[in-house]
Amino acid sequence: MKMHEIHPQAAVAPGAKLGKGVKIGPYAMVGEDVELGEGCVLHSHAVVQGPSKFGKTNVFHAFSVVGGDPQDYTFRGERTELVAGDGNIFREYVTVSRGTQKGGGRTSIGNENFFLSYAHIGHDCQVGSSTLFVNGATLAGHVTVEDFATIGAFCPVHQFCRIGRYAYIGASTVITQDVPPFSKIVTERETKSFGINAIGLERKGFSPERLQALKRAYRLLLRAKLNTSQALAEMRESLGDSADVRELIKFIESAERGIVK
Repeated sequence: MKMHEIHPQAAVAPGAKLGKGVKIGPYAMVGEDVELGEGCVLHSHAVVQGPSKFGKTNVFHAFSVVGGDPQDYTFRGERTELVAGDGNIFREYVTVSRGTQKGGGRTSIGNENFFLSYAHIGHDCQVGSSTLFVNGATLAGHVTVEDFATIGAFCPVHQFCRIGRYAYIGASTVITQDVPPFSKIVTERETKSFGINAIGLERKGFSPERLQALKRAYRLLLRAKLNTSQALAEMRESLGDSADVRELIKFIESAERGIVK
């Protein structure tokens, strides 16, 4: 195994420590007091700052910023750190902050965690191992996430909350209290259909006749005292001459997850 591979257009601070087989792509940056274990990979434009220490085979994708200063008004440049284990994946635009002195001075991450694009780990967080952070999952400061937890897309977690082992948090759920282990948490889904996109369709050149047929179809679907199957049968009977209505019927009949009504 080569000692390491550094692209000539990468920037690596003199004080950084690189393990065997580390690969650093063009325009990537490794700051002072960064220690990268064996087999770590920085893709182009990835940024790793310190003081921070990483185990083996961590992968940092383009435009991730890992080990940056804590986003905290009281931070004044004190020495704090980020410590991470092995096999973590930081996808594009993931951000991970170091700790603060008032929070213990350390952000920690275990092994084999997968942070999808735009996830954020705030200062002084403690993340276990084998967790999944879906796109845009966000931890405020001082949050604890235990092993095997899943935090869904665009879920914000309030500071000082705990997420228990094997917990699953569904997309767009706001967490302001502790989530018990083994639980499934999801916000209420109040998504409803309000009929056709009349203005948008008119702007796209739909004639008044086409719009009227679709309006009648959606009245049957949403406002008549008919279930979906009955509404489709009535559409087919009374509006079957409309190609748009036939497209609507075909779409609904092929839905495997149901439709928004």
